[in-house]
Amino acid sequence: MARSTGSANPSMLRIFIHRVLKALLWFAAGSALLVLIFRWVPPPGTALMVERKIDSWVNGQPIDLQRSWRPWNEISNNLKVAVIAGEDQKFAEHWGFDFNAIRAAFVHNEKGGTVRGASTLSQQVSKNLFLWSGRSWLRKGLEAWFTGLIELLWTKERILEVYLNSAEWDEGVFGAQAAAEHHFGVNAKDLSPQQASQLAAVLPNPRNWSASRPTPYVAGRAAWIRQQMRQLGGDNYLTTLNTSRSDKPWAE
Repeated sequence: MARSTGSANPSMLRIFIHRVLKALLWFAAGSALLVLIFRWVPPPGTALMVERKIDSWVNGQPIDLQRSWRPWNEISNNLKVAVIAGEDQKFAEHWGFDFNAIRAAFVHNEKGGTVRGASTLSQQVSKNLFLWSGRSWLRKGLEAWFTGLIELLWTKERILEVYLNSAEWDEGVFGAQAAAEHHFGVNAKDLSPQQASQLAAVLPNPRNWSASRPTPYVAGRAAWIRQQMRQLGGDNYLTTLNTSRSDKPWAE
């Protein structure tokens, strides 16, 4: 009887490990397929939008989610460059992670005070599109996984296109088109450099800052972003996105 019990435990452990590995394999294959599909198909929504809707039900405060997908050519170049200037100036160079920024943020946060983030646009896309809010190690691990898939399977243009159609620019206002209409009454393709810089300026805190009614701090940040846009080369900077993936022909 003792031998029977002893032999059962290793067998159950093997079965458990086998099932876990099988589940991980299915997750890896399924998530890769989903990311690949979104390389061409516009995502119908984002995990952040679902989270906002659930929060509204829990709090009993109805929310009208606004979002209207716009392809790359129907979004102002001003907004594309402004978002890169304000959020991720090494976007064309890195592979999803800016390790220098991560180290700087770690050192800053160790000193206490305000918490500084170091998420690239690619990381923000993976988080907003697929994951929940929070700072757990599990979520961070999944964010790294999806960021790697996005960088591997999408072009830089596609990453920025999805970002601009997924970012939140006010309570329930998602994407460049909804933001342009909500804040300035124009289409996303018609945003001026100043309007684009003000939209980019509120991205760190879009539910508390307003692009159309900027505080002195937001106005100053928008002016800094316009300066960075000029230093990056304006529209010309976007041509570097086309060459950043030249060593990966399957992503084109």
